[in-house]
Amino acid sequence: MPLAGVGKELNFEAAIEQGLIDQGWEKRINADYDRDLCLDPEKVINFIIATQPEEWEKLKAQHGDDVRDRFLKRLSGEIAKRGVLKVLRDEFKDTGARFRLAYFKPSSGLNEEIQRLYGANSFTVMRQVHYSEANENSLDMVLFLNGIPIFTVELKSKLNGQTVEDAIWQYRKDRDPKEPLFHLGRCLAHFAVDNDLAYMTTKLEGTKTFFLPFNRGFHGGAGNPPLVDDHATAYLWKDVWTRDSVLHLIDRFCADFMETQEDGKRKRKVIFPRYHQRDAVQSLVTDTRAGGPGQRYLIQHSAGSGKSNTIAWLALQLSTLHDDDDRRVFDSIIVITDRRILDRQLQTTLGNFITTKGVLENIDKTSRQLKEALEGIVTLTGVSADIRFDFFQVAALAFSHTLNASVRNLLNVSLLSK
Repeated sequence: MPLAGVGKELNFEAAIEQGLIDQGWEKRINADYDRDLCLDPEKVINFIIATQPEEWEKLKAQHGDDVRDRFLKRLSGEIAKRGVLKVLRDEFKDTGARFRLAYFKPSSGLNEEIQRLYGANSFTVMRQVHYSEANENSLDMVLFLNGIPIFTVELKSKLNGQTVEDAIWQYRKDRDPKEPLFHLGRCLAHFAVDNDLAYMTTKLEGTKTFFLPFNRGFHGGAGNPPLVDDHATAYLWKDVWTRDSVLHLIDRFCADFMETQEDGKRKRKVIFPRYHQRDAVQSLVTDTRAGGPGQRYLIQHSAGSGKSNTIAWLALQLSTLHDDDDRRVFDSIIVITDRRILDRQLQTTLGNFITTKGVLENIDKTSRQLKEALEGIVTLTGVSADIRFDFFQVAALAFSHTLNASVRNLLNVSLLSK
């Protein structure tokens, strides 16, 4: 699309909206949005009835004509309390009925019913959303999954004299974090976007709001490569915000947890991957699925670019990776770091990202602990630099004859070093 035709902000919005519709999204209008519930009620109910009619009838038998309003109110309350991520990932219970608010691809296998449910996920885009009951302020765009808002977007067109900095300013100065839609965890991320650059944050807190770049990089530096006949930020709606990508981000990347601070206090944290983190992990996983184990890769990360998160995401996704014949590629993943402080950081990061008990074991005592973990085929093994052997001793142990023979034959070791 020639840039001359998409100069103004509203035209920029329209171009993005059409790009999303071309990717399978559905257009909705502001009148469909319930400001009190922070939901698109019609899309929520339609999804539930289409995918879980038996559970809906069970709930309807309990509440009769009030079932719709009671369900939506309870759902809105659960999102406010637990956060949108946990509600989308986990079961939602209401008066003896159990509901899923989203369906994700399993790590292995995809039978006909799972494929149907996965395809039933509803993606909708809404422009100029009036989100407040106190005023008529509007967001340029909100993206929904099954009627639940997941991303907000403020757009600025450079051809109209504004940049991404103006969008960031708008979030900081003109978007009250006390509004329900802007509470921490209510949405997965908030994007500030112009024709050339994109930034995002998971936490709005007025002038203190901190935005991270969400760009592809250009010539080894910041920014995005220019495009002749499209916006440089088109990767957002043509890649990152595609249906499969959004579900994968929610299922395998996003995190919402309580983090212990240095002073001992616990603070809630919501994480959404930056572009380079998502790109690194997905590139390695895709290549490993095609080429199998035994390959070597070097990922260069600059200081402060989120190396620990990238390593944790990669380890987790490799731990459940299956090949085209539906066989697990790795029996166990070993994460090795060469500095004590980074070891503790990685152990904490992996622990925050993992929700299933027994998946991770920290090796922080002796080589026997590593040997026992390997023979027990613990899925993820964190190897500490604080233990009494170095990298070569770890590798030697992994392939030594002191290990059970079946473990030696089956074990694939991924060494991720910082």
